[in-house]
Amino acid sequence: MSDRLIIFDTTLRDGEQSPGASMTRDEKVRIARALERMHVDVIEAGFPIASPGDFEAVQAVARSIQDSTVCGLARALDRDIDRAGEALKEANSGRIHTFIATSPIHMKMKLRMEPDQVLEQAVHAVTRARKYTDNVEFSPEDAGRSELDFLCRVIEAVIDAGAGTVNIPDTVGYNVPEQFGGLIHNLRERVPNSDKAVFSVHCHNDLGLAVANSLAAVMNGARQVECTINGLGERAGNASLEEIVMAVKTRKDIMPCNVDHLDTTQIVPTSRLVAGITGFAVQPNKAIVGANAFAHESGIHQDGVLKNRETYEIMRAEDVGWTANRMVLGKHSGRNAFKTRLKELGVEFASEEDLNDAFARFKELADKKHEIYDEDLQALVTESGLEAENEHYKLVSLRVCSETGETPNANITLRMNGNERAAEAPGSGPVDAAFKAIEKLADSGAELQLYSVSNITTGTDSQGEVTVRLEKGGRIVNGQGADTDIVIASAKSYINALNKLMAGDERAHPQSGDV
Repeated sequence: MSDRLIIFDTTLRDGEQSPGASMTRDEKVRIARALERMHVDVIEAGFPIASPGDFEAVQAVARSIQDSTVCGLARALDRDIDRAGEALKEANSGRIHTFIATSPIHMKMKLRMEPDQVLEQAVHAVTRARKYTDNVEFSPEDAGRSELDFLCRVIEAVIDAGAGTVNIPDTVGYNVPEQFGGLIHNLRERVPNSDKAVFSVHCHNDLGLAVANSLAAVMNGARQVECTINGLGERAGNASLEEIVMAVKTRKDIMPCNVDHLDTTQIVPTSRLVAGITGFAVQPNKAIVGANAFAHESGIHQDGVLKNRETYEIMRAEDVGWTANRMVLGKHSGRNAFKTRLKELGVEFASEEDLNDAFARFKELADKKHEIYDEDLQALVTESGLEAENEHYKLVSLRVCSETGETPNANITLRMNGNERAAEAPGSGPVDAAFKAIEKLADSGAELQLYSVSNITTGTDSQGEVTVRLEKGGRIVNGQGADTDIVIASAKSYINALNKLMAGDERAHPQSGDV
């Protein structure tokens, strides 16, 4: 086991803390199943005390996942730990991850506790978590800025209390690789019982060093890395799972551990799934999963790759899932082919009615574009799930008039709580007019913070995928919509964001003092 690197994915928890990246229960289950297909060791499903929705999502993931360990986050508070234990009760393999801050600034300014009180609370939390499971992880929050002697005391005490994993977070992304690797080395050397626990790291990317810091820790004895798909996470994000995994896999010549248990061909499909659900598109030049990651524009590079792939490629695109298991469906494809392909993508329908609804949408899309790819199916299912859970506003019809020299105008009809209402509005462009017409009916008072468009596949008949970010009263939500007509996709995304605002599922931030 010392040669195996444990991959702890926190996309569903820390990744969801990205403003606007909230996921529904069913979306979390879909992503968790994709992670399980990848053979990820630990899936941190959420923060159960944060809201009823978070509790239900962790519980649903715990029920759905058989092979990976499902983890719930809890502050070092009795109510947090009890709530996590309840959410994980039906897990085939469950873990409680509890934490408390140990840096001077956090203890003084946030917790308002003395170091000895923090130490006592940490031990108490681990002890209480052990009542629910033998698999307990402890994190000294902001360890990267904590005093080494105190950090050693806390770690020794929680290991004695039964923590099998000790996670060292660089909570604010302050460390650099040599420093952070040295910290892991010193802790393992100085803590007398360090051999009784797996050392883990959780690095943030504020200085762009999350992956580098994580790998430096691995070189110094860490055997678990906490990371997220696409590097998703609050502020600048977390260490990217795909970069960690492929760095360890590609550089076996220097790495002291391996990730041979992972199915890396699931990386790209999972990346696309997360991007589609959260609305956080992957930049083209993103390592491993970006559209340009294996593209060669330079003539010199193209010539070299044609002669021998290894001249300019250090890994194969197929190994991370770029061409794996790809089926093209069309208007003549039947329900069985549709259902089978979605099952392969990790989507299973709760009822025959849900399957029929999704298949009808598929046929409608197939009439608009000749070939339907996996990305189209993912967008279709995501949109179906969004509409099923949020029905306050529903698009009935949209007509937009836009011509040279004339002011664009939109006529829209929405179903609002079962009743149809219509509105008309001008705008600076067709999308602006559509949004203003929607607001005439909704009168939400929300502020538009982001409008982003990307193509799901190639070709002029490609679906456009639109992300809209709205803010109201400090609450930020993302809305998504997809259609071959970009104006309709835009309207769908705006309506989806409004529905999320109406849902009002407030989550407590894991670092907040009260719930």
